Amino acid sequence: MKLVTILMLTALPLYCYAGIGFDILDDVVNMTIDPDVDVTEYISNMQEFSPGKETEKAFTFMKECFLPQSKETLEKVQELQQAIYSSFWCVRY
Repeated sequence: MKLVTILMLTALPLYCYAGIGFDILDDVVNMTIDPDVDVTEYISNMQEFSPGKETEKAFTFMKECFLPQSKETLEKVQELQQAIYSSFWCVRY
């Protein structure tokens, strides 16, 4: 779980720096860590980014990693997300 989170959040500065799709990425990250969004709803919202069954399985795995986490852990992920957004690379965007 921690490795998946780190890999996902490590990619954020690259998207920020590129300035492309940052709002979309922000929505996807927020939807991924939101405990009120179930897997079915998450997959239906991610349908436009899913070219096939393998990607859908990866999205399902990603969402299922966050579902059993405590509220405190999810808050820490959001804090990390905000720290990345406030970083040197993202502050311009």
